[in-house]
Amino acid sequence: MSKDQFKTRLQIAKDKLLKKNLKENNENRSSIGAAFKLSTELVSAVAVGTIIGFILDKTFGTKPWLILIFFFVGVVAGIINVVRSAKNMQK
Repeated sequence: MSKDQFKTRLQIAKDKLLKKNLKENNENRSSIGAAFKLSTELVSAVAVGTIIGFILDKTFGTKPWLILIFFFVGVVAGIINVVRSAKNMQK
């Protein structure tokens, strides 16, 4: 094997390794983004439910019942959203 052939084969191997590393980095970034999206959906649903319950409690004077009810409604809605998004990501 000549020196030129060795350099060519070495360059091809380096290029393959670089492409593989770039692909793995992109997959890691996309999975972190997906996890952030799912957690944000869950937290925002709980927060919105709790805020609605708080506002209705202040309006009707039923503290803390509507906060608790809408908190749990927000938790259920958040879990449903997360499951739905996770199913869409698997497709």
